[in-house]
Amino acid sequence: MKSLSRFCAAALTVVVLAQAAPAQEGPKAGPEHDILKKMEGNWDLVMKFGGNESKGTVTYKMELGGLWLVGSLESELFGSKFTGKSLDTYDAAKKKYIGVWADSMGTQPMMLEGTFDKATKALTMSGDGPGMDGKPTKYKSVTTITDDNTINFSMYIGDVKEPSFTIVYKRKK
Repeated sequence: MKSLSRFCAAALTVVVLAQAAPAQEGPKAGPEHDILKKMEGNWDLVMKFGGNESKGTVTYKMELGGLWLVGSLESELFGSKFTGKSLDTYDAAKKKYIGVWADSMGTQPMMLEGTFDKATKALTMSGDGPGMDGKPTKYKSVTTITDDNTINFSMYIGDVKEPSFTIVYKRKK
């Protein structure tokens, strides 16, 4: 019984001290996150690939304390419904933008990282993800914020010189 009393007293002390300890400050959104915040909103999109064209929508919202831009895309691809989710942030430790993409065509995410060029207003990211054959593939994306209502996106898959597909986003009014 004495052991149970001591255990309860120790547990109570830990709980009280934990509540009294000052909360640690988490990371704060910085000017790099403001670049991502410009994309917040509802957008119509036109995707072009291999002579084909597909229309859809995407919604971007800053979440998780303003640290992550979360995107939800809906479109049609190859005659089927296509959905995708994106997570983008700025990693102050790496001094790079980080992106994660997952979609309804697979179970493996694409992971990208890169930098923003203020002069060209372009976020260029590269990394790895699943290829059409399921094998790891190199990807490079270039997102150019043309103005407050237009974003141009190009995706390069493998070692190609020309984009494998492009997307033009227009902000919904």
